[in-house]
Amino acid sequence: MAGVASTLAKKRALAAGFGTNANASKYLNQDFQSLRSECLRKGSIFTDCTFPAAPESLGFKELGPNTSKTRGVQWKRPGELVSNPEFIVGGATRTDICQGGLGDCWLLAAIASLTLNEDVMARVVPEGQGFGRGEYAGIFHFQFWQFGEWVDVVIDDRLPTKDGKLLFVHSAEGSEFWSALLEKAYAKVNGCYEALSGGSTTEGFEDFTGGIAENYDLKKAPSDLFQIIRKALASGALLGCSIDITSQADSEAVTYQKLVKGHAYSLTGAMEVNYRGRKEKLVRVRNPWGTVEWTGAWSDNSLEWNSVDFSERDVVKADDGEFWMSYTDFMKNYHRLEICTLTPDTLTSDDTKQWSVTNYDGAWRKGSTAGGCRNNAHTFWMNPQFKINLEEEDDDPGDNEVGCSFVVGLIQKNRRRMRKVGEDMHTIGFAIYEVPQQFHGQREVHLDKNYFLTHAQKARSETFVNLREVSTRFKLPPGEYLIVPSTFEADLNGDFCLRVFSEKQAQFHHCEDRVEAKLDNDTVSEAEVDAGFRGLFAKLAGKDMEISAAELQSILNKIIAKRTDIKTDGFSLETARVMVNLMDDNGNGQLGLGEFATLWKKIQRYLSIYKKNDMDNSGTMSTPEMRMALKDAGFSLNNAIHQILVVRYGEADMTIDFDNFVACIMRLEMMFKVFMKIDTANTGSIELDIHQWLSFTMI
Repeated sequence: MAGVASTLAKKRALAAGFGTNANASKYLNQDFQSLRSECLRKGSIFTDCTFPAAPESLGFKELGPNTSKTRGVQWKRPGELVSNPEFIVGGATRTDICQGGLGDCWLLAAIASLTLNEDVMARVVPEGQGFGRGEYAGIFHFQFWQFGEWVDVVIDDRLPTKDGKLLFVHSAEGSEFWSALLEKAYAKVNGCYEALSGGSTTEGFEDFTGGIAENYDLKKAPSDLFQIIRKALASGALLGCSIDITSQADSEAVTYQKLVKGHAYSLTGAMEVNYRGRKEKLVRVRNPWGTVEWTGAWSDNSLEWNSVDFSERDVVKADDGEFWMSYTDFMKNYHRLEICTLTPDTLTSDDTKQWSVTNYDGAWRKGSTAGGCRNNAHTFWMNPQFKINLEEEDDDPGDNEVGCSFVVGLIQKNRRRMRKVGEDMHTIGFAIYEVPQQFHGQREVHLDKNYFLTHAQKARSETFVNLREVSTRFKLPPGEYLIVPSTFEADLNGDFCLRVFSEKQAQFHHCEDRVEAKLDNDTVSEAEVDAGFRGLFAKLAGKDMEISAAELQSILNKIIAKRTDIKTDGFSLETARVMVNLMDDNGNGQLGLGEFATLWKKIQRYLSIYKKNDMDNSGTMSTPEMRMALKDAGFSLNNAIHQILVVRYGEADMTIDFDNFVACIMRLEMMFKVFMKIDTANTGSIELDIHQWLSFTMI
């Protein structure tokens, strides 16, 4: 119950504007300004108890307690390492980021990209903090995008050292500490330093911008990649490129045409020029070193520029680390291209063409919404489903392929934090289907098994992979499409964030069945009860001619004990009480003849539904069978409710026996009837005071 309440509270906070970069959520409820003010007032130095200077903050395996890499580690504040520590010296540059004893080069490359964009840097590294008088109290803060929201992360400045030197990221300028402190804050968000080992630069790109990243293997590039690059640049995206290395010795080796292997470049421009009577595609690349430039065709002083109109030559710059090269040479020499499309709130220029962004949080839960990939034909349909409505075609299609461009990104949440307990990334992906015409314009629909068994997917993620995110770019004709994210295997628990970035406005929403119940009026009056049943009731009820919850429990268990076609461990007293509460019209806590006859009729109906949906005649129902059984009983429920029911009524092996099925269906019927009785105007909402709330929840 507490988990449901916290999820609802978070949704309301996001709807109210919390979680934006301008109003970031306080990570672990720590408020930087108030904590620093308190320390300055008391003249004390901040100590962060939520991320202690202790072995557990370093790691769990190679950096675990008492390992060779952590033996002798001391946590020291910058003032204990140098006499005059500084936060940033002369502006943030790539030389501020030198790798230490942690395999997080992917993160360092992303941090280095921050230094190339002052606006993005200012969002991650808030101003107004440093080591000066009146501002230093041993506390710093940084902001990261985490799965749909920005969080403000507070740390103290105790950093792990060995032999008097920083153990991890450090600056070439020994007195500068912003990059080491940023790495610590990122380690805190992910659980420990070791959780940062191994990853993709795109992951860092996204957590520092809130954008969505794509990764292209240039040896398998799409035919319209140049057009994609131009549009990405026009939308203010960050683009990075690199040349693969075949061995460690190859790292930062310089080719004969002055390109550096294994080195992160930025792609900053793309254009077409008139060259000798034809169009020549060019791209502009930047080496963050500021020197070492391409010396081949279209380089700064190459002869090719002499054959280009003078008005097109003013884009050429000299020896600043930025150079032009032909698109053909770019594709031959480079191996990887990363594009990070930014969210509209990141972009400050009116010249950029902003993409539309939507994201949804979701969950895979064993037994209810963790259906696995299409290989799991009988459970795939249970996965969360999302509809995207593409109405406007792209401007300037370029490759003459008319359609709507969009990028889908599926991120699995918090998996780095779970490495400490032996968990790691799931293998994830998604499929895209055309929505059947009869469901166009509808939001409250969750397509069932029959649809997926008879329809092929329209598109899908490139592959299922065990990375934090799978993202793929698509161009599809206008229409309504269904996106189904899943793990590769079924029945794996996990939380995810699904995002869609579209060139034009696109409607995107979570598809859920309408929550409603069609309840038959199956009340049996005393006058309708036949003589045989009257005699049975008199025998069961005794002298008072009433059946209590305890008596009902005994009666039901004696009956089902004789059945071999259904499995049950017996009706509990709690379930018997729910039945009595549902049927008890006069409020005396017992059942009379008519009430018992009505209950008996219900149980017979529930037994018929149970048997019908026990497709393998196992005597129990699987959770997919349970979902169909509830539908047969007249209940239409969404994923969130199905998750709750599976947790409450399912066994450890995700089966539901007969007594739990009856308990579930009786409680559902009671809750719907209570709601309907209060919602007399059929508005779909009710208002309760605390006394009414407690009365109903205690039933």
